[in-house]
Amino acid sequence: MAVKIIIDSASDITVSEARERGAELISMEIMFGSEVYLDGDTLDSRKFFEKLIECDDLPKTSQINEYRWEEIFSKHVANGDEVVAIVISSKLSGTYASAQRAAKKFDGKVFVLDSLNACIGERILFDYALRLKEEGKSAKEIFTVLDCAKKQVRVLALLGTLKYLKKGGRISPFVAFVGETLNMKPVVGVINGEVKLIGKAIGSKKGNNYINTLIKNGKGVDFTKPFACGYSGLDDTVMRKYIEDSKNIWEGQTDFIPVHEIGSTIGTHVGPGAVAVAFFEKE
Repeated sequence: MAVKIIIDSASDITVSEARERGAELISMEIMFGSEVYLDGDTLDSRKFFEKLIECDDLPKTSQINEYRWEEIFSKHVANGDEVVAIVISSKLSGTYASAQRAAKKFDGKVFVLDSLNACIGERILFDYALRLKEEGKSAKEIFTVLDCAKKQVRVLALLGTLKYLKKGGRISPFVAFVGETLNMKPVVGVINGEVKLIGKAIGSKKGNNYINTLIKNGKGVDFTKPFACGYSGLDDTVMRKYIEDSKNIWEGQTDFIPVHEIGSTIGTHVGPGAVAVAFFEKE
């Protein structure tokens, strides 16, 4: 009996990447007006940001419904597999509730993890799941380890613009105007499954330093587990700057920093120019 890892596209993993790694992606639908795309399949991050920058209105995301989850679970269970599905935070989408309802129909052969995260925070749980699978752990064992470890996941991000928070109604036009005038960069984090404002900094350099201070003042990065950085937009200039500014976090600990593109689920709200870091905090 094999174990199949399934991940939703809120993780910003693509169909091809999931397939190459022996897993499967289930895509959310992204709507730009009347145009409908499958996230991570017919819509990659570059195409998403090209369209986002051009559009006056924010795109809409459709959660993955129970029927689609049941369809994919049924296929793998029929093949004799057990399933671990890693899903966007239940506090950000109804996708988890739909997956849970579908899983109940498969007699304990499907385990659905509420990641309490999205984007690269969800991705590093996926990376950890694949590592546990390679170690020969069962679906139940993988789920149990992840369900405990997700409490140690930390995601911190520096936003490049307030424009999209304003467009989404998360801040007022006045606050956005003042913030942009002062070159204010919000620092956000995922806390208990929700995206929260942690602080503000004037300029990217101070913003990067703010993130690094938060990491240092916490329990530190557990480099024995997966970690990742991410950026939003059409180029990685801000990401390269963050890595340079945070050398003292990484040097001597790792020879390679995984960098990924942030896609539509979080990108809709933060816009281009954001940088993010995700890691498991030391216990």
